[in-house]
Amino acid sequence: MAMVDIDMPRPAPGEVAVRIAYIGYCGSDLNSYRGTNPLVSYPRVPGHEISGVIVETGQNVPPTLEPGQRVTILPYFNCGSCNACRMNRPNACKHNKTLGVQREGALTELVCVPYGKVVAVNGLETRALTLIEPLAVGFHAARRAEIVPEERVVVLGCGVIGLGAILGALSMGAHVIAVDLSRSKLDRAVRLGAHATIDAAQECVDRALQDMIGEDGPEVVIEAVGAEETFRQAVDIVASCGRVIYVGYAKNPVLYETRLFVMKEINIRGSRGALLSDFHDVIEYLKRNPAASDVIISRVVGLEDACSAMAEWSADPGALTKILVQLSEDVDERA
Repeated sequence: MAMVDIDMPRPAPGEVAVRIAYIGYCGSDLNSYRGTNPLVSYPRVPGHEISGVIVETGQNVPPTLEPGQRVTILPYFNCGSCNACRMNRPNACKHNKTLGVQREGALTELVCVPYGKVVAVNGLETRALTLIEPLAVGFHAARRAEIVPEERVVVLGCGVIGLGAILGALSMGAHVIAVDLSRSKLDRAVRLGAHATIDAAQECVDRALQDMIGEDGPEVVIEAVGAEETFRQAVDIVASCGRVIYVGYAKNPVLYETRLFVMKEINIRGSRGALLSDFHDVIEYLKRNPAASDVIISRVVGLEDACSAMAEWSADPGALTKILVQLSEDVDERA
């Protein structure tokens, strides 16, 4: 990872130029840094958790978007013609290209994107805008679970995606149990409203769940770790006729006890990215709960420390939940 100079872009017709205020580091950025992201090509500018301000608009941009507005960006670029796009599920586009993965990201001074990808946001602290995309991924996973009030929901993994799943499940009236290996991450989950936690580094998850809710098990398990062990664990602990939602993905093939699929008659669903409606749900949540960003954000660094911060996170991923890189000094604190 290195600092380089690139050409300053100008907005083409239908595009908006956004000056970046903050970028959040995502787990996919960390995997790209480590060389374990199978979707990325190099060299690549990372960054798709975005807070910025419009500085210029190209021709044919609606007047509702104008210079000075605080915005985030929907970082997924779908093809518009595959079966997922035709079903109005562009997040699952077969040919999707995400900022910072298959196309250049936003860890830079200025980006130009089609106006349809720009989401104006008022009434939030500027840095909180970086949390919209990752929390929306978790909200989308909760939506995929079709949670009904009072259901028991276990979330495996309390990174930002897992925290988003917790918040999404809570907003749907669930009783949420958070599971992680990190005590500090579990403490964050409690501060955000999780009803109970299991420290998987100290406790047997199966036994702890039985003590909490009995032998039936949780109606929903959301896997937000992306490890072979937790992929299998989700199927093992979910109740009969329950739902398992995978929002993480394991790096290696997973060996299952497949009889459980049939004997429990469970539903297994994937959850990919987020929809614009999930973005708006998160925006409304953050407006109602402005203190949440302070719980989630671990550290803010300047661009000059962006490389060393990534190296530090890679050395001890469990120590930090969310690192932000600040690219603009003259940003207002509230939009």
